[in-house]
Amino acid sequence: MTPLEQHQKEIQKNLLVWQRKPVLQKAYANIYERVLKLIDPTQKQPVVEIGSGMGNLKSHLPEAICTDLFPNPWLDLVCDGYELPFADHSLSHLILSDVFHHLRAPRAFLLEAKRVLNKSGRLILSEPYIGAASYPIYGLFHHEPVARRASIDFAETIERPRAYYAAQGNATRLFFSDEFPNWLDGWNVFHRESYAAFAYFSSGGYSKPQLCPTPFYGVLEGIDAKLSRWPRSFGGRCLVGLSVG
Repeated sequence: MTPLEQHQKEIQKNLLVWQRKPVLQKAYANIYERVLKLIDPTQKQPVVEIGSGMGNLKSHLPEAICTDLFPNPWLDLVCDGYELPFADHSLSHLILSDVFHHLRAPRAFLLEAKRVLNKSGRLILSEPYIGAASYPIYGLFHHEPVARRASIDFAETIERPRAYYAAQGNATRLFFSDEFPNWLDGWNVFHRESYAAFAYFSSGGYSKPQLCPTPFYGVLEGIDAKLSRWPRSFGGRCLVGLSVG
């Protein structure tokens, strides 16, 4: 099976899961609401999402340009995050939801992001957060590796072909620890938060059964709000906002 065929097979499977899981839809609505709070409404240039998958951001931000590596009817553009087909300084925002941890060379991507964003542009990342409680959940129940101690490639370029890569722990290591000081040359972190996400985990994602009856989802969100006071212990998701410095 070719990469395109495999991708399309997975997308169709995910579409069916999405339609049958109201808790999954609620969980991602919460993620998108958090992302939209970091959008600068004064900026009028386009907002682009990288790695849009099923393009669900459009239900919250209809004007967003949704992109991915492979074509689908609901996407606006096919592109690679390392080689964006936009003119220099032509975009106001780039949004990546569960995409950053698939970037083998994050610095190479940041250089390209800086090229296409305007002087006040923002890069918004929504990612897994590896806390004490979420580490076993991501490690045991998700097919992607946490890679908590794996090396990270800080090269400024990445050659083709670019093989599949995943390291769920990268955002936690790069934005919430002192493990890699000064790697964000030329970027300002204007927002950084990690928060409890047991409501999100209860959805079962796209591959596991829904654990929470839909009427109880709001209760779990309330519990998450309280537990988020202790993100290192209970954090499960994070949101990072970067601006061009």
